Amino acid sequence: MADVGTVDELNAPVVVEIMVRDLARSLDFYRRLGFRLERRTDRFASLRWGTQYFFVAEDSALPPPAGPSRANLRLIVGDVDDEWQKVNGMGATVESGIADRPYGLRDFTILDPDGFGIRFASPTSRKRG
Repeated sequence: MADVGTVDELNAPVVVEIMVRDLARSLDFYRRLGFRLERRTDRFASLRWGTQYFFVAEDSALPPPAGPSRANLRLIVGDVDDEWQKVNGMGATVESGIADRPYGLRDFTILDPDGFGIRFASPTSRKRG
């Protein structure tokens, strides 16, 4: 795989990058969730969810996670209930269970191996103006 990103990756206007303690473990986790690996070096990987990029970089000196997630990555999906079943089968740590929320989404949040939140969501039928 290439060390340098594609033109699309280099020009992406906003990309979230997280630091993890073990790149291989994190890549396994994110790929099982449905992210596509675009490129990888020894300590960095570029992933995609649809047309959006997500970067993961390794820093093995990071402390283990403690407490609730400080941030989460929201992923809009076609059927959040299907995703709920999938991640339960993975044994992922659930931070908040699936429910309809007052802000117009049905969602749930799991934690990655380093305590970063991943929130899967689908809009509810209620329309917001």
